[in-house]
Amino acid sequence: MQRHFVKPEFKITTWELLKPYFDNLLSRPLDSTPLLEQWLKDSSELGSVISEDMAWRYIKMTCDTNSEELRNSFNDFIQNIEPHISPISNQLNKKLIACPHTSNLTKQGYDIYLRSVKNSIDLFREENIPLNTQLQELEQQFGAISGEQSITYNGEKMTLQKASVYLKDLNRNVREEVYYKIMERRAEDETSLNELFSKLINIRHQVALNTGFKNYRDYKHRALGRFDYSVQDCLNFHESVKQHVLPLIKAHEEKRKLKLKINDYRPWDTSVDEEGKAPLKPFATAAELVQKTIICFSKIDPYFGNCIEIMDRMRRLDLESRIGKSPGGYQYPLYETDVPFIFMNAVGLHRDLVTMVHEGGHAIHSFLNKDLELVEFKSPPSEVAELASMSMELISMEHWNVFFSDEDELKRAKRQQLEGVMDALPWIAAIDKFQHMLYQKPNHTTEERYEIWTGLMKDFGSEVINYKGLEEFVKRKWQIQLHLFEVPFYYIEYGFAQLGAIAMWRQYKQDPKKAIDNYKKALGLGYTKSIPQIYEAAGIKFDFSPAYVKELMSFVKEEYEKI
Repeated sequence: MQRHFVKPEFKITTWELLKPYFDNLLSRPLDSTPLLEQWLKDSSELGSVISEDMAWRYIKMTCDTNSEELRNSFNDFIQNIEPHISPISNQLNKKLIACPHTSNLTKQGYDIYLRSVKNSIDLFREENIPLNTQLQELEQQFGAISGEQSITYNGEKMTLQKASVYLKDLNRNVREEVYYKIMERRAEDETSLNELFSKLINIRHQVALNTGFKNYRDYKHRALGRFDYSVQDCLNFHESVKQHVLPLIKAHEEKRKLKLKINDYRPWDTSVDEEGKAPLKPFATAAELVQKTIICFSKIDPYFGNCIEIMDRMRRLDLESRIGKSPGGYQYPLYETDVPFIFMNAVGLHRDLVTMVHEGGHAIHSFLNKDLELVEFKSPPSEVAELASMSMELISMEHWNVFFSDEDELKRAKRQQLEGVMDALPWIAAIDKFQHMLYQKPNHTTEERYEIWTGLMKDFGSEVINYKGLEEFVKRKWQIQLHLFEVPFYYIEYGFAQLGAIAMWRQYKQDPKKAIDNYKKALGLGYTKSIPQIYEAAGIKFDFSPAYVKELMSFVKEEYEKI
């Protein structure tokens, strides 16, 4: 993006230097529709510059959690810059809504954008600014704590992500030993993470109260802009998963148990190959992962492969796991340069391939909506963003022969992917319901928190796996979930999008060209249409009723049995 409003050489260092741009927008007269449209473009440009600056501070910090300098840079932004932006952004929102020419903004997307602006005005409270600053400071502590977690095995110090490779080892004693090492290492941070989570819940609850809500669950539903579905829809989704997904998982786990010839089926037996084969190794190095992803994506659509090539050339990929790096994976849109960043912790496993194509789907989404007029149009809700990534997991599967030249390995990879699809839905439902329950009772004790989670694990966990003697590990398993700490209530979107992704994959298998045309058309809309309208453009339904869940899971079951 070429700058027109913000000086090309300007860099954000202090609020004092940034403030004149906001003052300009605040004081500028909006006496005609063209002046208003130019004001919106300039505001969007400023937003892009600020967003990218903040993004790079976060990216660099997560790539090296040991660097005090990078941590301080991120903290400087959230402590000394962002608190000033919030109230002035509210003033700009009010200026926009009060402008008599706003009603003349009839181009596609403005109705959706103005709906979000009005929502932001309704939710803005001056007293929440310092609380949100506190929350951001606390939320980054999860990454710092997790980034330091490692074990030593066979004389090698390794991240927990890398250690989990041994959970696929064919030697059961190895799997058990490493499982205990991982869980015991996590236990060392149990108290720290509980204390951190309690602080977050207390502050979040206060934010909700300040805004006139009874609890943070209801506040966050509104703050996330969930205009197209209700809290009750989330609760209905939990029940749909229980009815139509859990029976499939139970049947599969029982088959695994029989094939493994294990009477006492334990959690360290859930990842090993049921036919006694070594773990899948789709790639050896990060460079190989990148090149194979480019080839795979190019087979779906040459444009998709080109997107990853551009990111690689611009050094927008940090893929390998290492100590001192935050856990997990993400794609971060960079709205000024319009080339996103992918971060992950690859150790050479099949799940890393899945993470790469998932985040690659997000990246393609960023490329597809980069030419939209306003930065706000480029920020679709998560239900749409995750549709892009999760659809890419399943669609790319049709071209995984790039990663697996052996037909048997390719079939194993596809089976594992579909098993992952099934396994993910109950976990998503459990994590979401956990938050519904916790935030409606914010003064709960740590023991009550554990009781709630243990109950959910009975509701949504596998009856086939024996956890006897491992109850201490089970009750704190929720502590591995980054979203609980960093992005509360952002998780059920994965469930809704997973259903959409299954429908996109079904469409791709029926008519590849039409499916990809629909995929590109829908994602190119950004957030200029409602969620149901975007799904409709993709040729699928935004639906999570029991009947629809049953229909889609029946399709997954059929495809699984064909492999």
